Amino acid sequence: MSDAPVFFRPAPAWVGDVIPAEHDGVFHLWYLYDDRREPKPGMPWHLVTTTDFVGFDDRGEAVASGGPESEDFNVYTGSVAEGPDVTWHLFSTAQNPGRRGADGRPLQLVAHATSATPDGPWRKHPELTFGAPDGYESGDWRDPFVFHDGVNWRMLVAARHTDGPDRRRGTVAQLVSEDLRAWTPVEPLWDPRRFVAHECPDVFRWNDWWYLVYSEFSDSFCTRYRMARSLEGPWLAPDDDAIDTRAFYAAKTVGRDGRRFFVGWIATREGDSDDGRWQWAGTMSVLEAAQRPDGSLAFHLPAELTASFDVPVATGLPSPLTLSASDSYRAVVGTEELPDRFHLRAQIDIAVGSGPVGLVLRSDAEGEGGIVQLEPRRHRVVFDRWPRTVTGAEQWQISGDVPFEFERPVRLDAGRHTIDVLTDGEVVVVVVDDQVALSTRFYARSGSRIGFFASDGEASLASLIINRRD
Repeated sequence: MSDAPVFFRPAPAWVGDVIPAEHDGVFHLWYLYDDRREPKPGMPWHLVTTTDFVGFDDRGEAVASGGPESEDFNVYTGSVAEGPDVTWHLFSTAQNPGRRGADGRPLQLVAHATSATPDGPWRKHPELTFGAPDGYESGDWRDPFVFHDGVNWRMLVAARHTDGPDRRRGTVAQLVSEDLRAWTPVEPLWDPRRFVAHECPDVFRWNDWWYLVYSEFSDSFCTRYRMARSLEGPWLAPDDDAIDTRAFYAAKTVGRDGRRFFVGWIATREGDSDDGRWQWAGTMSVLEAAQRPDGSLAFHLPAELTASFDVPVATGLPSPLTLSASDSYRAVVGTEELPDRFHLRAQIDIAVGSGPVGLVLRSDAEGEGGIVQLEPRRHRVVFDRWPRTVTGAEQWQISGDVPFEFERPVRLDAGRHTIDVLTDGEVVVVVVDDQVALSTRFYARSGSRIGFFASDGEASLASLIINRRD
């Protein structure tokens, strides 16, 4: 178990958009398999299964590229659903860069395949392939999501209108069907006229609420959700409509036993550098949602995942530990070297009026490393790194001279708060109070210790537990 990855990746390739479904207690997680070869060989779907998001069974290729002359040279994102005839239906986006529409852009089409079981083999039905109807751009007609609303089958599609400001044409187009084969366009499910596109739409019902999950293709690149009492809307935005940070993208959902999981990917960065540009695809990651009384969602790590870390690790950092720094910064660093892969749970008591407090990951003896910082005055958690890369000869010439890229809002009143950190190599997932998730990659390594700090106030490390896998 100790060598098993926490975040699935089909080395030497990477995980793109995940298409999850559940059958007989098993999660089937199809995903876009990106080997980053040039020239690109065509995008297939691969399949991995799991019962607990701890152990994974890599099934390999599930849906092959149709080849360089085919409309489905690239088999892009879609959905899988069990039909009433005990047949499984797979809907995907078919795209070939050489096949272009009237606007000169590569066509995006909805393709259909069927199988007797979710494990395949899949029979493609090219006669059922269809493109964007009038009023929608032919080059943005992707990510079909199919579900049954209790009366009819519905298909949601990430689409764009042919009219309006170019960067505000995104819409969640909608079609209906009685047999999963013939589809009739109807009015969009959600048409905010706000974003470039709403990728990977996903809908589910939980108690008295419907939820629409989408990935905002804009300057933000963030997976978000909306809530409604019915599928007719209105689709309301909660106070915090983000699932996670920009690094956790294209999350789609799957349910089992009354629970709801969001499965996406944590992006890599060029050059394996904290200053590198974000890349498409990465490692698979999962968060579990909890439904608050008002219908909004909180996010945490699945209990099965954290429970798989059950071997205590010495930290050399005493707890309880209180730091007082009314007008300064104080930090204490543990004396023990930590493994690359661990789960950490810390309970921190924040005094009234205190400034930033938190943990230092991969710290050296002086307390420099990755900073998980709780900011009670701003009610947010941020991930930062220090020292940052030097980019010139002057003191101010360092990387990261931009607003925080990784910050999440969270209520941080005075009192006790719990931080969970799950790390595997450069992947880091932080959860605060089982409410808010912050995922990122952290490549720099000042050291391998853990530290605790307080600034402009007082805070106590009430407890600290770090476990590794056996």
